[in-house]
Amino acid sequence: MIDIGKLEQEVIQKLKTCYDPEIPVDIWELGLIYEVRIDEEGNTYIKMTLTSPQCPVAESLPPEVKRKVKSVEGVKDVYLDLVWEPPWRMEKMSEEAKLELGFL
Repeated sequence: MIDIGKLEQEVIQKLKTCYDPEIPVDIWELGLIYEVRIDEEGNTYIKMTLTSPQCPVAESLPPEVKRKVKSVEGVKDVYLDLVWEPPWRMEKMSEEAKLELGFL
């Protein structure tokens, strides 16, 4: 049996290695990940968005996220749901991201 809490933390750490190339902050701290859910078999559901529908990495970032998360030991499969509601806003960024980008 897998430790879902531990696996979720490993998935989050992997998400922190994914960046929008135009912004020097990872997608987790940017607030682009709305939900991470893992079942007892290791199937992982990620609900995410991008800064805008016209984002230049709209084609490349979701597959990168899926590939990286699938590489985490214990993850069986990854289901990625790219959503536009609710729309991303700067308020979704962590304090760390706001500090890094000079918003604090």
